[in-house]
Order: sequence, then C-alpha cells, then structure tokens
Amino acid sequence: MAHDADALTASGIPAAEAERYGHNLPLIDGNKTYRQVTEEVFAPTERRPPLRWWLALAVTLSMLSLGAWAVVQTLTRGIGTWGLNRTVGWAFDITNFVFWVGIGHAGTLISAILFLFRQRWRTSINRAAEAMTLFAVMCAGTFPIIHMGRPWLAFWATPYPNSRGSLWVNFKSPLLWDVVAISTYFIISLTFWYIGLIPDLATQRDRAKTKLKRTILSIFSLGWNGSNRTWSRYETVYMLLAGLSTPLVVSVHTIVSMDFATSVIPGWHATIFPPYFVVGAVFSGFAMVLTLMIIARSVMGLEEYITTRHLEAMTKVVLATGMIVGMAYATEFFTAWYSGNPYERYVFLNRALGPYQWAYWTMVGCNVLSPQFFWFRKVRTTPWMIFILTIFVNIGMWFERFVIIVTSLHRDYLPSSWAMYRPTFIEVAILIGSFGLFFTLFLVFTRVLPMIAASEVKGVLKHVEH
Repeated sequence: MAHDADALTASGIPAAEAERYGHNLPLIDGNKTYRQVTEEVFAPTERRPPLRWWLALAVTLSMLSLGAWAVVQTLTRGIGTWGLNRTVGWAFDITNFVFWVGIGHAGTLISAILFLFRQRWRTSINRAAEAMTLFAVMCAGTFPIIHMGRPWLAFWATPYPNSRGSLWVNFKSPLLWDVVAISTYFIISLTFWYIGLIPDLATQRDRAKTKLKRTILSIFSLGWNGSNRTWSRYETVYMLLAGLSTPLVVSVHTIVSMDFATSVIPGWHATIFPPYFVVGAVFSGFAMVLTLMIIARSVMGLEEYITTRHLEAMTKVVLATGMIVGMAYATEFFTAWYSGNPYERYVFLNRALGPYQWAYWTMVGCNVLSPQFFWFRKVRTTPWMIFILTIFVNIGMWFERFVIIVTSLHRDYLPSSWAMYRPTFIEVAILIGSFGLFFTLFLVFTRVLPMIAASEVKGVLKHVEH
C-alpha cells in the first residue's frame, strides 16, 4: 500500500489523497490536463523528425531493399533459388507466413477484446498495436504469393465470377480458407483502426497549418464535429466493430493451423493445433507490442503515457500465454507417446534428439523458460529486462514455426526420401526484408499519425478520481 501511495504522489496526486486511492494507480502519469495530452501526443506529427528517426529509417529501408532484391531474384530465376527439395517443400516461406500472422494477433486482442471487457489500460497502446496488426498481415500476405512460383496468377486463389464455367477454386482446401480468413481479418482490422482514428484525425485537421494538409484531413475525418450525437454514433459503431473483430482473433489462426492439422503427416495431424496456434499467436503478438512500445516510449518521450503499469499488464499476458504454450508442448509429447503410433513417436523424438535438436531446444528455452522471469515484479517493471525477454520470445516463436514445419517434413515414412533443409541467402534476405517492411511502415506511421489515441486517453485521465 505504501508503494502504491508513493506512486500516486509521484504522479501529481496529493499525499493525503494517495492513501484513499490505495492500489488504484492512475493510468496516465504526470497529472495531465486535456490540453497537455493534445500537445504532447500530436507533437511528433507536427515537428521535424529527429536525426535518430532518419537513421532508423535508413536501416529499415536498407533491410527492405535487400528483401526486394531477393524477391526479384526469386521471381526471375524461380523457386530453385531457395533451399527446398522434394521432401521439404515448405520451409522458410511458410514459417515466416505463420510467424507474421501470429504477430498481428495482439492488435485485435488489445483493441477489441480488452475494449469489450472494459480494460482501460489498453488506451495508451491500442493505436500502435492496431497499426502493428495491419503491417504484420501485409508482411504475411507476401509469402504465400511468392511461394506460388507464379505470383502473377495469385488471383486464381480468389473465388471471383469468371467465364470458365464450373472451374472454381477448391473450397475444401485449407489454403483457400487462409485467403478468405486473412483478407477478411485485414479488412476488418483496417476498418476498426480507421474508425478509432477519426476523432484524432479531426483534431489534426483543426491543428493543421497548411491548406493541403487540412483538406486531406477533412476528407478522412468524415466531417467530425465533436457533438454529442457524433460521439454517440461513433461509440455504437466502435462497439459493433469490436464485437465483429473478436471472433477473428480465434478464427484466423485456427484456420492457419488447419493447413497442418488436416494433413496426415505425423507431427501435424493433431487436434491441439487450433487452440495451440491461437495462444501462441497472442503470446508472440504481445511480445512484439512490448518490444515496439519500449523503444517508442523511450525515443518519443512517452513514458508518462505508456507507463510501467501498462508494461506490467502486458507482461502478465505474456507469462500466462507462455505457460499455456509450454503445456501445449508437453501435451504434444504425451499424445505422441499415448497414441502408440510409431511414426508419431519418432517425429517428436527426432525433434528433441535429431539433427534439428538445436532449433527445438532454442524454441523451448525462449518460449517456456524466458517468460518465467516475469513472475518477479522487478523484472515486470524494468523496461530493459522486458525488452530482452520479449526479443527471446519473438526468436522462440519463429523457431516454433520452423520446428513444426521442417522437422515434420525432412524425415517422412520412407528413409530413402529423407533429406536435410538448409536455407539459402535468398531466403534469409527475404526474411530480413519482411522485417524491413514492417519497421519502415511503423516508423512512417509514428510521424504521420498520432501513435497514442488521444481521444481515448482523455477518457481515462480522471479514472482514479472516479
């Protein structure tokens, strides 16, 4: 109680009031006024970017350029530039696809589900998390198209009206379900993100200093005037979109998991995959949000908006989902043993003791062991410790997808067809390029639009008093 009272006093609340509030800490530090919130949140979009922003953009654009070069090499020379073989037909490309889809899950969870459960601490991080969702889904969407080998025929995967008679896509294929689920997820997430932006776009419109900027923002703010009727309709639409987005958190990665679960390959054919993939996606998504938020709050001076309370709440989610992921790993081994299927048993022993054991134990160490440090409050409230641990989680979740895909394929039923997979420089460059695309888009976002939802933050400024 004394610690909480000290924290309240440090936030600008009188000491006499601090004891009355108890553990109910303010969501925003510094005893901000509404005008201060507007000035501080919109300042990065109105001033010239600092040198460190330009340096970061130069690095991310270099990564993106390397990835673009690798994609051009793939398109002009063919999939033979990758390390795939007859046995391992999926590898880096699908690993990266599933990884980026998972990263995109935290945005919708923070925005929609936490909104429906009235978790007010989401207000400082939901805007950036939603943007991260869109950028991650864009990165994910590039990999299946490249993997097709003939990307100019990618439109064949969409069920559009055509003149080819009864020649349609195979609606029974999980790969088609991916196309439908991910495109729907992107459209709904984009709509949800844009609707949440409208009040802040109107504020930017009113603060714009050039006629061109004011005109553009007037178009996108849809005539927002801040009246009671406007707010009422806005909140109704926002609530409906939150309810519509919530099932997508479960459905999208469930459908992605069916790419594997509906096959008959040992190591993939498992009913645990849908919940396992969904929880893993939330796990990795929250880790990426933490990684970005810790950098952003330090570089942009937003420590009073993205407080240690926000970081602690997110680390608790990472800890809970990390424990579920660890339980899923143990369940997979138990199921393989209890099934009595020699092929299933061999796949899991091969993962832990075979030639790719280094990848498996990297996955276990990063995903099961590293989150356990979040049991300690000192770790949960120390940004640099959180940053290091979330980097480990992101590495571990990438290796999880690699282990699931490659170790299940490289040794199948016939020893005569066993093969090892080694990625080529082209594949590694495409992976680096996807990170370059993601971080470039995020850097541009932080300079063009307010990274924090000022309209929502103002709604929780007096949360402690109420």
